[in-house]
Amino acid sequence: MANQYLSEELGEPEVGSVAVITGPEARHAVTVSRLGVGETVRVGNGLGYVATGTVTAVAPGEFRFRVDAVAGSERPSPGIWLAQALAKGDRDELAIQAATELGVDGIIPWTAARSISRWEGSKVAKGQERWSAVVREATKQSARSWLPEVAPLVTTKQLAALGQSTLLVVLDPLATNRLAAVELDDRDIVLVVGPEGGIAPAEFDLLYAAGGVGAKLGDSILRTSTAGPAAIAVLSAKLGRW
Repeated sequence: MANQYLSEELGEPEVGSVAVITGPEARHAVTVSRLGVGETVRVGNGLGYVATGTVTAVAPGEFRFRVDAVAGSERPSPGIWLAQALAKGDRDELAIQAATELGVDGIIPWTAARSISRWEGSKVAKGQERWSAVVREATKQSARSWLPEVAPLVTTKQLAALGQSTLLVVLDPLATNRLAAVELDDRDIVLVVGPEGGIAPAEFDLLYAAGGVGAKLGDSILRTSTAGPAAIAVLSAKLGRW
């Protein structure tokens, strides 16, 4: 199995060329993973390209590999975004990690009314950095060609405003429609997942008034850490990605 890395400096690689990877990713590969000459690597640039090749040289903070194959892909359209409510413990991070591995195109941190966890003051920047790190590692682990964007933290009103340009799909255990039956169009999809205590009634009203569509995943109620990833799997199948 090839060692997998993510480095924006890869650029647009060409077969037969020698790519040079430096910085934190290379330092980790050489000093922690003990990457050696002759090993196979897969390196993505997060912008649509993944190159596979053989390591030709290693040095402190750097490795080089011969590009043997390149896989490129267009950014998926329509995109799938996950508006994940902040949740206690690491449940929100588990959600965005799995969502990234399953193909989400973007993550929106959401301060819901019932969110126990809060990003305030300096925690806003720290939370954004942490979620970006989780998404980056999950992108590398799953060898994805596109690195999902982590958007700024939003309030419920800001989230509802996205209904003007996107299809807001609100996971609601009391909805009559199942997610598999929701009609999609060419707009990006924003999948809204509430916190541990669920979405508050006033929030449902605001999201539905903005054009949101309620949908349920079945007769059971999933945790906030699993609802988003499960829904992304359903949407990926509906969009023909899987």
